[in-house]
Amino acid sequence: METFSGYVEKIVYRNEENGYTVLSVSADNEEIVCVGTFQFISEGEYVCFNGNTTSHPSYGEQFSVTDYEIREPEDEKAVLKYLSSGAIKGVGNALAARIVKKFGEDTFRIIEEEPHRLKEVKGISERMASEIASQLEEKKDMRKAMIFMQDLGISSNMAVKIYNKYGYNVYDIINKNPYKLAEDIDGIGFKIADEIALKAGINQNSDFRIKSGILYILNQAGANGHAYLPYDELIRLTKEMLLVEVEDIDKYLMDMQIDKRIVVKKFDYDKCIYSSTAYYTEINIANMLRTLNARAAIDEEQILTRIAQIEAGSGIVLDELQKRAVIEAMNSGLLIITGGPGTGKTTTINTIIRMYENQGMDILLAAPTGRAAKRMSEATGHEAMTIHRLLEITGNPDEVGQGTHFERNEQNPLDADAIIIDEMSMVDMYLMYSLLKAVAVGTRLVLVGDVNQLPSVGPGNVLKDIIDSHCFNVVMLKKVFRQATFSDIIMNAHKINDGEMISLDNKSKDFLFVKRQEANAVINAIITLAKEKLPKYVNADVFEVQVLTPMRKGALGVANLNKVLQSFINPPEDKKRERVSGEITFREGDKVMQIKNNYQIAWEIRGARGLVVEQGMGVFNGDIGIIKNINIFMETVEVQFDDGKFVTYSFKQLEELELAYAVTIHKSQGSEYPAVILPLLTGPKMLMTRNLLYTAVTRAKKCVTIVGVEAAVDEMVKNNNEIKRHSGLKYMIMDL
Repeated sequence: METFSGYVEKIVYRNEENGYTVLSVSADNEEIVCVGTFQFISEGEYVCFNGNTTSHPSYGEQFSVTDYEIREPEDEKAVLKYLSSGAIKGVGNALAARIVKKFGEDTFRIIEEEPHRLKEVKGISERMASEIASQLEEKKDMRKAMIFMQDLGISSNMAVKIYNKYGYNVYDIINKNPYKLAEDIDGIGFKIADEIALKAGINQNSDFRIKSGILYILNQAGANGHAYLPYDELIRLTKEMLLVEVEDIDKYLMDMQIDKRIVVKKFDYDKCIYSSTAYYTEINIANMLRTLNARAAIDEEQILTRIAQIEAGSGIVLDELQKRAVIEAMNSGLLIITGGPGTGKTTTINTIIRMYENQGMDILLAAPTGRAAKRMSEATGHEAMTIHRLLEITGNPDEVGQGTHFERNEQNPLDADAIIIDEMSMVDMYLMYSLLKAVAVGTRLVLVGDVNQLPSVGPGNVLKDIIDSHCFNVVMLKKVFRQATFSDIIMNAHKINDGEMISLDNKSKDFLFVKRQEANAVINAIITLAKEKLPKYVNADVFEVQVLTPMRKGALGVANLNKVLQSFINPPEDKKRERVSGEITFREGDKVMQIKNNYQIAWEIRGARGLVVEQGMGVFNGDIGIIKNINIFMETVEVQFDDGKFVTYSFKQLEELELAYAVTIHKSQGSEYPAVILPLLTGPKMLMTRNLLYTAVTRAKKCVTIVGVEAAVDEMVKNNNEIKRHSGLKYMIMDL
């Protein structure tokens, strides 16, 4: 670690959004370029920097700052430099010179202690004197607060966020209840707040700590898919995490209920603890579903006559269950259609659309992801969009009080007579709540999905709970149509779902097995298949062949497979620029995936000659694209996603991306690929489950290739133990 002090001569560049700044600093008659996060540094200030000298490929030698301390000017020259820098609004070079000429080294003391004396300087009124003093005091308070937080181990960047939120109240917050930071500041979770609390001398048995710990555990449960936690499980996790014996936890739970931070419910005699947000989300979903579930009195014979006309005109023939689905779509405010691959969901949806159109109804189609929406558009011939786009997501961080939100809601509902949502198994409870708020009573809502696929990545078990409540019209399509029987992908998917063993004798044209008994041999086979054999076999681009794996870690996990596949499919070249972020090297031409929802990042779609034809906000978890450009000078990475959107990331945002030559099966939900490669050797029993294998197989359109051992496949087919999700939507619907 190196240290030096100097005056900030010039702010060369500053990103106002994240505080990333390039400074020109004068130190001992030498100009030093400093880079780092300096939200509050102004030109003219005297600063002590800590960091390391680095070499930038375009800009040469730079000082990368890890920490810094702003110091008050110590002599007349320094005071003049600071005041004339523009740090104090309204004070320019000439006025700064007059102030310093009048008061000399005593200038700062005069401004702080006797600001009225500034009127002795020509051109300064009483009001201006007050404003100068106020600005200087504010900057001094901010510096003290920054030093106070840095002494507690809080980074400069995070300290800026905290100070912007609390101002001078930061002392009271941290000294009394630093756990409030976890509730209010994005990027500070319970664990960081707990570290700050320890340094601030907060007792481990503090009520604030225990209550904050309980909320943290409930939020973590949400990240693992749960809407609530059973009472006993919450107590166990609280004791394990806090490392204290929590006596009389019921007292804390009662206090938190009174404060409306949690809700305690009983389902089947089990005591269940919700965060308030999760509880009111589920209960509101239940209420809105019940409200939408209206029935119309339409003659079924008339509907069957219209179905027959559509069949005759299009050459299709619906089975009895498909016809029942169409009838219910015409009679019901709410309908759920579920079924596996090849059971005619698409044909049913298309018939429903034709029926609605014949009635002159306005129809909207949507799915949870861009890939799923694209598939829906191709299958129906009608425009489909993501649910986020349907609800008109917006969020301008520059608008005070206007966070990310959906424009469509109960005050501004969707303008449609009917709405059809596909891939409902992927929809979590928060997205479902937002969708239902925007569906006006009287609008028909058709929910389509495969209930046997993996549940949503987000919390809740929406589709399964709606079906299991037995309170709505549900049509479960079961017949596998003749044309689908020619696909071993579809037939094997149904066998897997029914717990039947599948044949791996390689007599199939679209369901292949490559036997390999150890990890390196599996990896070598994957490389050959992904780069050479399968693209030709299915007539697809190498980037359209997708490796799906159950795991993130290990030799056959996402991290290692991506590193290996990148080196073969997109190796380094002199003309390809790179950027290292954490443990990942991003390279121009790489296949990448967005791994978190970012509602505030801008995108654009380009037409001829690169002209922008459409703009919007939001990139979502699971979106896949290709790195088109890495700009070392601007420190940006440009990605073109599958749906044609171009998105520019700053280097600091690269933590939102990861390589996508291989992805987890969970992340593949809602997607379809020409060819899928599935490495299966061994893995944790909780991961190697039937519905995981079923989901992976149903992602392939033309070919599935399993690489590994038969025993792993057999064990997954036998293992029907799904990880239990704690959700109460079913009970809430039934209780209404």
